[in-house]
Amino acid sequence: MTGSAKKLARRIAITGGLEAANLLRAAGVMRGARGRGAIFTLHHVRPQEVTAFAPNAHLEITPEFLDLVLDRLKRDGYRFVALDEVPALLSQSASSQPFAAFTLDDGYRNNLVYALPIFERHDAPFTIFVAKGLSERTHTIWWETLAALLRKEERLGFDFGNGHEILDIATVALKEHAFARFASHLHRHDESAVVAAIDAMARMHEIDPHEIVDDLVMTPPELNLLEASPLASLGAHTISHRAMSRLSDQEVRDEMETSRDYVAAIAGARPGCFAYPYGTRQAVTQRQAAIAREVGFDIAVTTQPGVVTPRSIGHITHLPRLSVNGLYQNVRHVSGLASGIPFRFASSKV
Repeated sequence: MTGSAKKLARRIAITGGLEAANLLRAAGVMRGARGRGAIFTLHHVRPQEVTAFAPNAHLEITPEFLDLVLDRLKRDGYRFVALDEVPALLSQSASSQPFAAFTLDDGYRNNLVYALPIFERHDAPFTIFVAKGLSERTHTIWWETLAALLRKEERLGFDFGNGHEILDIATVALKEHAFARFASHLHRHDESAVVAAIDAMARMHEIDPHEIVDDLVMTPPELNLLEASPLASLGAHTISHRAMSRLSDQEVRDEMETSRDYVAAIAGARPGCFAYPYGTRQAVTQRQAAIAREVGFDIAVTTQPGVVTPRSIGHITHLPRLSVNGLYQNVRHVSGLASGIPFRFASSKV
């Protein structure tokens, strides 16, 4: 089976599972699976731009879909809360009404332009996680740079560790394979060095990685403008957006403390919330969760899927989030995911 066929099969399986979960939810089955509530994660919120090669499509949803999601969750009985309220909620007696907290990673400008008005329309609090290196333009967004580079070219030269080789990327399938190979290489080697190599390659092909950051990410004044909304808050998201699990404890502490202080300087108050870059099982462990507690964060979130349960209070700096995924822009899928039912089935198979 080809890589494209495998991805299609996986999407079909996930879609079927989410549809089934939503039907069970609607029938009132396994109501306790939803736990106390859910923390949702988003990235880009912007009008759809159709392109054949879109390796980051899972990271963006349309404003219209966000509007539908908020409306659907309200109809499903969720109460919208700010992320920093979650620890207190977990310490209180269980409520029959589940909560929903919304977070957006990386500080993209479209969060201000498109997402803010929708959150305000629904009176829904939300947290933007700010990476200092992106807001200050000292770091780049390798996955956006790489997508632009692969989209532009049909051949590329790169050294993955076994000598310089020429990559044929003339078709969408070949571009997708190359993107996956670059991502795997980056996560297996020194992340800063690989990002620098991707940036250098992009510049050779007349693509400016820092210009991409300028186009996409909010500056401190824009973050101030967004944070002026009573519904918005800012959280810390490191300096360099590197996987925490692959750094030394001191590097992790420096990344957390510096980004915390940076957000405090912008917002005028020390943030209590932190989001781990990537947030996967490979990118963050309980070791980094312990450091987040030591640094003083009240709550820290991963991207590991799951709902928030009473037991989550013991893992307050290693909480799961539910992705509002651009590949599954269907409100039935969001309801099915938030029900917690898919995770009950997953745990039963372990």
